[in-house]
Amino acid sequence: MTRGKRIYVLDTNVLMHDPTSLFRFEEHDVFIPMTVLEELDAAKKGLSEVSRNARQVSRFINELIESNKTRKIDEGLDLNLPQGLRLDQSAKVGRLYFQTLPAEVGNGKKRRLPDNLILASVIALVEAHPETPVVLVTKDINLRIKASIAAITAEDYENDRALDDFSLLYAGHDEMTEDFWERHADLRSWSERGHTFYEMPTTEAEDWHPHQFLYLPGENGIELRVLRVSDGKATLQVVDDYFQGSHTIWGIQARNREQNFALNVLMDPEVDFVSLLGMAGTGKTLLALAAGLAQVMDQQRYREIIMTRATVSVGEDIGFLPGTEEEKMTPWMGALTDNLEVLTSPQEGGAWGRAATNDLLASRIKIRAMNFMRGRTFLNRYVIIDEAQNLTPKQMKTLITRAGPGTKIVCLGNVEQIDTPYLTETTSGLTYAVDRFKHWEHSAHLTLRRGERSRLADIASEVL
Repeated sequence: MTRGKRIYVLDTNVLMHDPTSLFRFEEHDVFIPMTVLEELDAAKKGLSEVSRNARQVSRFINELIESNKTRKIDEGLDLNLPQGLRLDQSAKVGRLYFQTLPAEVGNGKKRRLPDNLILASVIALVEAHPETPVVLVTKDINLRIKASIAAITAEDYENDRALDDFSLLYAGHDEMTEDFWERHADLRSWSERGHTFYEMPTTEAEDWHPHQFLYLPGENGIELRVLRVSDGKATLQVVDDYFQGSHTIWGIQARNREQNFALNVLMDPEVDFVSLLGMAGTGKTLLALAAGLAQVMDQQRYREIIMTRATVSVGEDIGFLPGTEEEKMTPWMGALTDNLEVLTSPQEGGAWGRAATNDLLASRIKIRAMNFMRGRTFLNRYVIIDEAQNLTPKQMKTLITRAGPGTKIVCLGNVEQIDTPYLTETTSGLTYAVDRFKHWEHSAHLTLRRGERSRLADIASEVL
């Protein structure tokens, strides 16, 4: 193998998590143990995302072998990018090597576990190439512990992270400094259709994004929304006030600053994608539903509300759910029914009025399973994706690309409550979407920090 390079040994879970990981180590070499190929072969059957990824890895490897027919396998295969793979085409590429000799793992059944076989192949590789750094890349914490005990360098696969640290995630709102107006004395202001606008030059420190909210607390407080940023200038708009009883959305009014910001973007037809992050009880689902009902029932901007979520259990699975697609999804949609009770509490009409309202809303709110989304197109729909923190970036892309003309997608989630294995705060599809969409002029993101459910729920979120 070439000197001056590192050799990365890939575990099965890395390849099944991201099939393109083969091509993400730049000029360094990649080594695949025979045990990994066997595990990929065992996992290839099925319709799950893991099975599809295992098959894709096999296709990539076969394509590399076909394109390197003039070279012997033990000389390594050039890791040339397959057609259609959107990576840096100008970057240097390393070579792909396979385990061609059996590694000594000793006698005894317990010694022949897949993890131990992989470790044995890594140890043999280190002994064969003492001058080249060898790194085992795996998402299995226990295997990393075993590798450390065996004095092998082991790392987690981090190329799929949207951010290095979750605390760096774009929040969607920022507090202005006291000298804000002094620094922007050369602004231009005007009023149009009941709204006040400001146009001002931006500085390097003001890294604003479209539909980011700025606020100045205190007596001279003001709340602004960045409409667009271009050519060193930003256009800001004074936000609508949804705190007052006369300006409510389907009977719901904002209880704090962030909820007011959220209602502004949820009710704006120019914003096609909205993501709301926040702990339990911050009002994400209630605000999204209220804005959806107002625009479907009152303004008739959208034809209906479609609600879906990742069906990941918190504890043990309760088993088979009978009925139609909507009936199967009903147990997962407790958040929908709970919030509809708040939104359908008429002051007049009593039980009859409530029942009639529920029947009317049920005809305009559709519950759909994510399993059958591929190939669909939603036209003029208001789509709510609940519990989006449990989605992988690939699943998130599948859902968002269902949007047709006139459709608005709202993603809700709490990254502190991820129930999917192998997903973390930095690799969740929701985090990925927030980071990738923040520069687009038709998207908005908000992090809701203040709980409004009850004093019990608020203290539980803090102390438990």
